[in-house]
Amino acid sequence: MTWKQVFTSSIGQKLTMGLSGIFLILFLVVHAGLNACIWAGDGGEMFNKAAHFMGATIVPRVLEVGLFVFLLLHIIQGLVLEFNNRSKRSQGYAVSYGNRGSKWYSRSMGLLGTIILMFLVVHLIHFWIPSRFTGLAEANYGGVEMHDLYSLMKATFEELWVVILYVLGCISLAYHLAHGFQSAFRTLGVHNKRYVTLLKTLGYGFSVIVPLAFALMPVTMYLDLV
Repeated sequence: MTWKQVFTSSIGQKLTMGLSGIFLILFLVVHAGLNACIWAGDGGEMFNKAAHFMGATIVPRVLEVGLFVFLLLHIIQGLVLEFNNRSKRSQGYAVSYGNRGSKWYSRSMGLLGTIILMFLVVHLIHFWIPSRFTGLAEANYGGVEMHDLYSLMKATFEELWVVILYVLGCISLAYHLAHGFQSAFRTLGVHNKRYVTLLKTLGYGFSVIVPLAFALMPVTMYLDLV
């Protein structure tokens, strides 16, 4: 398969979606683990130190570039696949009998992905842009100056509408992952019934645990539990 076919053929597009999806799943695990440091009960010290390490060390910064590349690729290919699917559904002969027993969220990946994209833009405006470009208040731990990202989170999640927006974004992410997790691996050739069943179980568990962890972060901050 040539590079052109990877980005233009149906198989290539699905393969790209699967690979980029798995990379993004791994990122969610790391991101959730990092953000969970806000619950350490130390006034944000562990979280700020972890965020400082991720921002000041070369390997995480290189991975950050890779993340944006895979994210952009995932978005573009997702939009292309959604457009192609809509074009096929608009044709009279293209009746998808295979979708009769499918879940609504598996048929709405384009919509869920669009909601997540809008949420992601807001998230970047709230946190990534200030930490990289516009500047943040500083915290000092053991003589080391670093961004006080924890205080920014506390200030951001004082607004109820922001908390609601983040929770809705996490709900959309949960449904997107409920189908996307297993779909990513099946696209790469995992079709054995035993493994497919395992992937479904892992996928449903992942789609609940990780988005729930993300949703609890703004909620607990708003309720002043951390």
